Amino acid sequence: MKNLLFFELYKIFRKWRSYIGFFAITALVLIIEFSIYYEGNKYPGYLTRNLSDSFYFTGNLLNGYLISYYVMMLLVIHIPFLLTLVAGDLLAGEATMGTYRMLVSRPVSRFRIVTVKFLTGQIYSLLMLLWLAFLCLGLGTALFGTGELIVMQDIITVFAANDVLWRFLPAYLLAVLSMGVVVSLAFLFSSLVENAIGPIIATMAVLIVFNILSVIEIDFFAALKPYLFTSYAQDWKLFFNAELDTAGIFKSAAVMLFHIVLFYSVTLFVFTKKDILS
Repeated sequence: MKNLLFFELYKIFRKWRSYIGFFAITALVLIIEFSIYYEGNKYPGYLTRNLSDSFYFTGNLLNGYLISYYVMMLLVIHIPFLLTLVAGDLLAGEATMGTYRMLVSRPVSRFRIVTVKFLTGQIYSLLMLLWLAFLCLGLGTALFGTGELIVMQDIITVFAANDVLWRFLPAYLLAVLSMGVVVSLAFLFSSLVENAIGPIIATMAVLIVFNILSVIEIDFFAALKPYLFTSYAQDWKLFFNAELDTAGIFKSAAVMLFHIVLFYSVTLFVFTKKDILS
């Protein structure tokens, strides 16, 4: 299993498209961080401009934690689209290259083939989130230092500097689960067709439609929100509530794990029954 997993990772990183997501994230984060760096203390002023008449802010508000939080809030919504470029190609790419028959004729069960490719997609997703964390927390704190974190959600919360880092670590883990759902969905679509373009477009279409339905303020669509996995994509922010919403965090993790297992199981069934002719 380890050798197969290593081989699949090697195949992924041989393709130039596998680096598009990393290049895009790097470029965006660097542009954001260096533009804020040269703007000086103007950015915290944008966040607190409506409060400056009532409150007096002191300390290092412009710090790596603040940058990390708001960059993550911006990019986690868009990273799924980058992941589909690789996840949609995991199985369909074999059909496009005409290597399906050779793949299943090896002394390896279809269960192991699907499982290894599925794990490869999840590892790729994990690496992308780790890279984002490095750019945000690593480079961000190197450029701006550390300090208190101002979070503006339903209420304004200021976290002490020593009460921030532990929140980021599980927040990134919950974001990994969210990205894992997207990878699993693209992987499922990849098992249904023989061209990688189809799964990529289909996954992007589902994400766009679900995201739109998640924000429409109509009672009918509000009833659908708990069943849309995109409704939980931003739940990593629950770790930055003044009162930690443990129930909400576990519910979000359980829903996303359910979707991952569901999509993987359907893919396994489809691929096991698939009549491979080429």
